[in-house]
Amino acid sequence: MGIRCGIVGLPNVGKSTLFNALSNAAVDAQNYPFCTIDPNIGNVSVPDPRLNELATITKTNTIIPSYIEFVDIAGLVAGASKGEGLGNKFLGNIRETDAIIHVVRCFDNKDITHVSNEINPGDDVDTINTELLLADIQTVENNLARAEKKSKAADKEEIQKRDFLKELFDHLNAMRPARNFIVEDESCIIWMKELHLLTAKPILYVANIDESEIHSESKYLEELKQHLSGDQDFDIIPLCSALESELSQLPDEELRDFLSDLGIAEPALDKLIRSSYSLLELQTYFTAGEKEVRSWSIKKNLKAPQAAGVIHTDFERGFICAEVVSYHDYVDLGGELASKNAGKMKLEGKEYVVQEGDVIHFRFNV
Repeated sequence: MGIRCGIVGLPNVGKSTLFNALSNAAVDAQNYPFCTIDPNIGNVSVPDPRLNELATITKTNTIIPSYIEFVDIAGLVAGASKGEGLGNKFLGNIRETDAIIHVVRCFDNKDITHVSNEINPGDDVDTINTELLLADIQTVENNLARAEKKSKAADKEEIQKRDFLKELFDHLNAMRPARNFIVEDESCIIWMKELHLLTAKPILYVANIDESEIHSESKYLEELKQHLSGDQDFDIIPLCSALESELSQLPDEELRDFLSDLGIAEPALDKLIRSSYSLLELQTYFTAGEKEVRSWSIKKNLKAPQAAGVIHTDFERGFICAEVVSYHDYVDLGGELASKNAGKMKLEGKEYVVQEGDVIHFRFNV
């Protein structure tokens, strides 16, 4: 399944440097606003040590991880919702993503300009979030105007849609994001999805700190946490994008030594990638054999036929059953045959809900 996270923020906060670190791409990252115009796109593998364990057992050299697509989107500025700084184009790029990675500058550096000439994480966050809200208000307002016209025909569904949009419009006008708007009615859920609202997307904050503060609490990071403390739906990943960019270029052996010297267990990027995965409420199942070991990304609570469809639509269409064993049983017992002999591999039907870490072999017929 395609998973796309958009990297957003003000100009010159480190978005492109972070993207370079994630994707190992030589994306231009210069010290001036709107260095990035067209979005840069990179596929980033989801780190999962379980793949190596499965590969050891199956004796395969081919490991295929799950991927997340990261999109480096040009910096937004105040007035973006009205077209400032090519805002409409950039907002359109965000609309095409599944989640938002909001990079906030939390470091001092006189050599790197700031659009407001002041480091203030709270103000930076408010600038971006306000523009996303204003764009959503405009979207809902336009849809509400059309719904009000149609509701005059006294059509019950159109009246319901008008009332839903009016309630959503009032919610956004109170400067509350769409992700906090409770939707339970099935029709309203569909209408909400059709709007593709920017503030409905899940969001993760990245605090771009100075390298000297990776083991201490940055004052700007603390300011950011305080500013966001009223929002129940936020998570913050502190990292130094310049350092992470350097780490991403090192061979594995040198990377381990360098991390050890820094007193770091793993690159912060790994946590960011996993957090992005969780942000989208995704989970992993595995296919394992002599040919290859592979992880597959699916939404949580997905049933076996739909999970099979992620591999190929024929698997879902002709689904017969799934042979399932948990990752831990597979590894503890030493593979598929031993799991079968121990009675740990189960045959599951169409109603089986796939669990995190399941190792699955699908049977199908088309």
